[in-house]
Amino acid sequence: MSQESGIRTFRDMGGLWEEYDVTEVATPEAWHRNPELVMRFYNDRRKQLYECEPNAGHRGLVDFERDFEVQIITQNIDDLHEQAGSSKVLHLHGELKKARSSVDESLIYDIDGWELKFGQKCAKGSQLRPHIVWFGEAVPAMEDAIPLVESADILVVIGTSLNVYPAAGLVNYTRKGIPIFVIDPERPQVFIRNVTFIQEKAGKGVELLKESLKSLV
Repeated sequence: MSQESGIRTFRDMGGLWEEYDVTEVATPEAWHRNPELVMRFYNDRRKQLYECEPNAGHRGLVDFERDFEVQIITQNIDDLHEQAGSSKVLHLHGELKKARSSVDESLIYDIDGWELKFGQKCAKGSQLRPHIVWFGEAVPAMEDAIPLVESADILVVIGTSLNVYPAAGLVNYTRKGIPIFVIDPERPQVFIRNVTFIQEKAGKGVELLKESLKSLV
């Protein structure tokens, strides 16, 4: 979704970042083994985010709020949906501009600027870590995401390979017969019915989606 804003995805990086496997900078084990590298990885991504702006795809989804009740469930950790003006955004994998306690995940703080530093601690005295769901960790927001998908009248999937679980499994919670749209330049394997594929990037894909949904307004 954010690729056209200049944010590189794990798919783009081929699983590598500065010659490190992504799992080496995005797992609890990596944090315990080399917290300096993990901290630098997310600080660099956060710094990049401050240089990015929402793209046509983000803005197009905001436009849908004129005619539909729109709930966004995102795997992205950036805040470009919020910057564009979307009113309801649920982050499955955490938020890049926030930090949380290393001992109590309910203690979450906004980061002032792009840099999270060692020595910044939560109210319980533990080092703050990036507020990101790392590989191997539970995805608590799934409990909120599932009922949203179950109640949806239309499901739109944008810019995901549908290979990362548990998020990819959300398509299986839709009510039978509702229209499902998948926007992605590469056609993912979706073994469900009533799917319309739009093989475009997010910006163009959302524009074409508007044309498809005009008959439903």
